[in-house]
Amino acid sequence: MKRKYRSLESYCEEYMRYLGIAKTARRSYAESVRLLRAKGFRELSEFTTLKPGDRVYRGYEDRTVMAAVIGRRPVATVGLKVVGGHTDAPRLDLKPKPLYEKGGCVYFDCHIYGGIKKYQWLTLPLALYGTIVRTDGSKVQVAVGDNPGDPVFMISDILPHLGKDQAQKKRDEFFPAEDLDPVCWSTGETMDGGRGVKDAKAPRNLLVRYLKRTYKVSEEDLLSAELEIVPAGMPRYVGFDRALITGYGHDDRVCSFAGLQALIDAAGESSAVTASILMCDKEEIGSMGSTGMQSSFFENTVAELIERQERRARDILVRRALERSTMLSADVTAAADPHFPDVDSTGNEARLHKGPAASKYTGGTTKGGASDCSPEFVAEIRRIMDAEKVTWQMAELGKMEKGGGGTISQYMARFGMKVLDFGTPMWNMHAPWEIVSKFDCYQTYRAYSAYLRS
Repeated sequence: MKRKYRSLESYCEEYMRYLGIAKTARRSYAESVRLLRAKGFRELSEFTTLKPGDRVYRGYEDRTVMAAVIGRRPVATVGLKVVGGHTDAPRLDLKPKPLYEKGGCVYFDCHIYGGIKKYQWLTLPLALYGTIVRTDGSKVQVAVGDNPGDPVFMISDILPHLGKDQAQKKRDEFFPAEDLDPVCWSTGETMDGGRGVKDAKAPRNLLVRYLKRTYKVSEEDLLSAELEIVPAGMPRYVGFDRALITGYGHDDRVCSFAGLQALIDAAGESSAVTASILMCDKEEIGSMGSTGMQSSFFENTVAELIERQERRARDILVRRALERSTMLSADVTAAADPHFPDVDSTGNEARLHKGPAASKYTGGTTKGGASDCSPEFVAEIRRIMDAEKVTWQMAELGKMEKGGGGTISQYMARFGMKVLDFGTPMWNMHAPWEIVSKFDCYQTYRAYSAYLRS
């Protein structure tokens, strides 16, 4: 059966729109659910029974979501097909007590989230996103830095004229993590129409008063807030040929969005096996917590699906379903950078404009943390990609003894399911501005679509 796909240009434009909205896992969740509901998906709690073709989703804590199109054969009997990615990205989180004053300026006190190079976050325009929860349970959404006329925040650095001592230090030492704090207020005045109005209060108190006036929250309300510092600015094309896209959070929204669109495309077809996607949180800090893949969210959701099909969800049925499932672990990989050829495993490196890369295993020198996919499942995926004429490549994450990395595949493989890492190559991974190829984005979407509808 010949599949109909969106065009490359329309797909990439929609992805860039999504990426500009999904600056945090919560915003990604909200926009993903909006897109699902617009295509007829309903919350799993609304169903008492499930029949083939039903479109369902289940979310948790406004960060992690699983969606599925129910197949003709029961989940307990044949399992599921899963495309699993994550929507969190490296960033700076505001600490529970986030405000402090130094030298007449007020700073956000921040904690690093995920693996970053600290120097890459210096002297960049930064935005503030997040949620503040008052004690009565009401919530205030904060989004500052990306709308026209918004202020931005910034971490200052020493000028080169006075940076001799700094230049002698190692990369990870010349800027302390505790100083990775953006300035958010710098005067002992309130500014009114460009006219400074003197105030006897300290700058910190002026900021607190501003927050109360603007957001109707007190400083104590910041104790129950989830506020994140991310790069300001929308995704842009790179190069005169506009063949590359730069933006914040490609890792891993480029893959999770591709899975989302692939599932939406599969919603109108009748498949034997239930097709599903996972868009999870906390991958960048080890998949921990209640919304990470080391939680029980995935097993619980599979149990809920089985209960609505079988009218029972005994543990053995869930275990059998998980073991009979298959998954593409939808996470990015490193693309070979011509500036740094020494880290590439020659002949086994991923290249831009060559399609998504399958990685039979991840990990470092000793494959630590890898699920190491079976050759049988690799062959099955090869057959599916070839049948749909998807452009893809096989690759490793750099040379041994140069580093390594992992994905959520290891946490899914523990159920006994067949799992293969399969994601978009990129430059600048974990930098504030990452780079991917438009062609690779599109072929990643086609690959996931082919797998879910095979």
